[in-house]
Amino acid sequence: MDNSSGVGVLDKAVLVLNALEAGPASLAQLVQTTGLARPTAHRLAVALEHHRLVHRDTQGRFILGPRLAELAVAAGEDRLLAIAQPILAQLRDHTGESASLFRRQGDVRVCVAAAERTSGLRDTIPVGAALPMSAGSAAQILLAWEEPDRMHRGLRGAKFEATTLASVRRRGWAQSVGEREQGVGSVSAPIRGAGGRVIAAVSVSGPLERLTRSPGRLHAAPVVAAAEKISEGMRRS
Repeated sequence: MDNSSGVGVLDKAVLVLNALEAGPASLAQLVQTTGLARPTAHRLAVALEHHRLVHRDTQGRFILGPRLAELAVAAGEDRLLAIAQPILAQLRDHTGESASLFRRQGDVRVCVAAAERTSGLRDTIPVGAALPMSAGSAAQILLAWEEPDRMHRGLRGAKFEATTLASVRRRGWAQSVGEREQGVGSVSAPIRGAGGRVIAAVSVSGPLERLTRSPGRLHAAPVVAAAEKISEGMRRS
């Protein structure tokens, strides 16, 4: 089968990336694997390094770069959003509250999808909004299954404690009452990707006059069911 796209420089760049899929490679190994002339292999590897598609390890060998991981996350997020959107709408209709999907980005959590309650008093979190990791049930979910050192760093200045996160892990969902915003409550559950890693949190939120001081008692079951449905969709895809 002809793997040529007709764009020579692109085809050669892909040869370099394909060669690095097997692991770190010196320039000599790249030349041997790709069949490219040494100056060409070097020029392409350095150009790909400039765009962060290729990186160097501590021994100076070429390895796949961080930009590829970022693109993989973005591709995964597209899949996640396509799977989650109809389930968020069902969750909103079932609970009567606004439903949202959050992913962690560094020290904040970002709303990447939402299904808003259409009328009456509601908690509106626009898509793209960045909220702190220090408060709210979605923040608890996104921290609860982190590596211990990262979790402890995240607890500094948080409105919840390590014991809260231990409870979240035990029961599989989180709730908050006026933690992020006075008068607002929420319930969240984890969405898991490959290998069971928590990749996002699904939440419902609304005024405490409807959610009460124990929002989990009202909405934990449908939120957990929605999270499991999205997780299952991600596994199948």
